[in-house]
Amino acid sequence: MNKERVVLSGMRPTGPLHIGHLFGALANWKRLQDEGYRCFYMIADYHALSTEYASMRQTKYYTEEVAIDFISAGLDPEKSTIFVQSMVPEHTELHLIFSMIVPTPWLERNPVYKEQKKQLIEKDLNTYGFLGYPVLQAADILIYKAGYVPIGIDQLPHLELTREIAKRFNYLYGDTFPIPEALLTETPKIPGTDNRKMSKSYNNCIYLRDAADVIKEKVSKMFTDPKRVYKKDPGHPKTCPVFIYHKIFNSGSAEQIERECRGAVIGCTDCKRELGEMLARYLGDIRDRRKSLEKDKKSLWYILNKGAERARKVALATIKETKKKAGLCYE
Repeated sequence: MNKERVVLSGMRPTGPLHIGHLFGALANWKRLQDEGYRCFYMIADYHALSTEYASMRQTKYYTEEVAIDFISAGLDPEKSTIFVQSMVPEHTELHLIFSMIVPTPWLERNPVYKEQKKQLIEKDLNTYGFLGYPVLQAADILIYKAGYVPIGIDQLPHLELTREIAKRFNYLYGDTFPIPEALLTETPKIPGTDNRKMSKSYNNCIYLRDAADVIKEKVSKMFTDPKRVYKKDPGHPKTCPVFIYHKIFNSGSAEQIERECRGAVIGCTDCKRELGEMLARYLGDIRDRRKSLEKDKKSLWYILNKGAERARKVALATIKETKKKAGLCYE
């Protein structure tokens, strides 16, 4: 089956977005949008339920925050369909149909499922929803007949399961869904301010909504070269998390900073001060766009409602075809 240039991706509204999201996803999503792909970008609130079902009180607030970050980072509602997953009920209907044909061993051997159960030991994840969320993810992708999914290499097992579900449905009921391919994105690994993985759980994030003074303060407390005790000591920028940031956000000066660090011309405090100022300027446009959107939630929900309407037109056509193929249409 021919693949159209349709893209589906999304993020869960479990907290504000940080610079890891900007470079890990949003910048690439904007590129695909600007290259003419037909893009569907969703705020995956049903997926948030899979792990956060006991603490969903802030979901509406985080949904708004994620939507603001999407648009502030450059996603254009005129070019991309931006919507909330639960506002398109056909996702759940297709999920139910798929759940009837997916063997449980496919889900139980999913390496991402096993890894997350080990990592999130403080949560009770022995639920049907958590085991089956890759089936919902397949429905998210295939309801729009997306041919491409922008993901990192660690998410390939999920996409492979989506591909298998599409093949199984096509085998049982006839060609209906394209077999989606990964648009693998090579993105820089941005560590948190403590040099661990950037995560709100670790309280080590620089958020897109952070004010300039907050960014500078966070950068001033970042871990630096552990082998460099005094300013007079030569630095080792290749192993310094602050230098990773310079290469991404201050690339024009990175080579000079590397030389001066190795030659003990600048110290870690100087290096962090320059990074803080550069990063605050780099995120300035996003902050400015956020401010206007934060003041006008009515316009924000107009965008999300219009996005849901556009998404539903496509989803309704797919679910009608799917039910007919599966023998569930009685017209």
